[in-house]
Amino acid sequence: MKTKLLVLLTIVLCYGCKKDSKNEVSGLDENTSGLSDKSFSEVEIAVLLSDSTLNIRALELLKNDTGCYFLTSEGLAGQIKSPDLNNVFLNEITYPITVDAKKEGLNFRALAVTSKAKFGVSVESPAYVYKIDAMGTSLVYQENHENAFYDAMAFWNDNEGIAIGDPTDSCMSIIVTRDGGVTWTKIACDNLPAAKAGEAAFAASNTNIKIIGNNTWVATGGKFSRVLFSSDKGKTWDVFDTPIVQGLQTTGMYSIDFYNDKIGYAIGGDYTRPGANGSNKIKTIDGGKTWQVAAENKAPGYRSCVQYVPNSNGKGLVAVGFKGIDYSNDGGENWKYLTSEGFYTIRFVNDSVAYAAGDKRIAKLNFR
Repeated sequence: MKTKLLVLLTIVLCYGCKKDSKNEVSGLDENTSGLSDKSFSEVEIAVLLSDSTLNIRALELLKNDTGCYFLTSEGLAGQIKSPDLNNVFLNEITYPITVDAKKEGLNFRALAVTSKAKFGVSVESPAYVYKIDAMGTSLVYQENHENAFYDAMAFWNDNEGIAIGDPTDSCMSIIVTRDGGVTWTKIACDNLPAAKAGEAAFAASNTNIKIIGNNTWVATGGKFSRVLFSSDKGKTWDVFDTPIVQGLQTTGMYSIDFYNDKIGYAIGGDYTRPGANGSNKIKTIDGGKTWQVAAENKAPGYRSCVQYVPNSNGKGLVAVGFKGIDYSNDGGENWKYLTSEGFYTIRFVNDSVAYAAGDKRIAKLNFR
């Protein structure tokens, strides 16, 4: 076990708030409509782990503990425990260890954490799902199709989980477990919406899937970018069109999040044109059935991850990407560029503290 010296950076920027003048139907109760109670004006970034050999897109919070677990694109795993969120010097870092020394080229970009275990799925073929618990690491699923490429993973509870990937047949690849991750089964295309030509998903931040209760939303991308929806933990599925930019292999939704079962937001664009901001942000107030373009032709451009700020009444959002961090406190209609410090993915611990991961580092972010 090693603990790396952290580097503390503080970025302070001015931020002005703009109040909503309308009280339209928003998916919120009347007593929670309007701006969030908390508005950020700065972000403090404490780099907890810095290693020039690491690329980290798979990051999740630990259950029943303050900290995070991560997998890397180099086939490594590790965790950070933070007993005191207010003291950035009290972080216990388990330095990344090899998940499977017998497999070369393991690239993890998807991760899920339950109270009993951690699970990772590798991209590319063959695709491997690993279960990591107190007993060690075990390979629980393997898919050898030449087009296998899994993008995201999540669990409904300790026993039931899902991973999604690019099509290998006429539908998106979706595998599920109902026994705590011991076995995984691929859903037949007869039970899924047909994929369109050029429709796939992006393994950019492990946020292509969002789960609230039994509801599950899956964001696709590429030449077509749609939302797959299940209200019964993956047993049946619908699909909804979106107005997000699409048409190329590099366009579409890269990340989706929901504040509750009605209010949702998705972000993406085209990572090859990171400054382009036309139709790269969309929102819904009816559980994903219909979507509207948000912040049209306004910054930010391409971002790989968007997350709602907890306890923000569905108004607070943070987006991250390799070009920086942005914040909105009006449901994603207007955004403020907070810093050029880039990350691939972010997870909130509470309404002001988050962990973020990216190229060569993991950091703790304190929004003020």
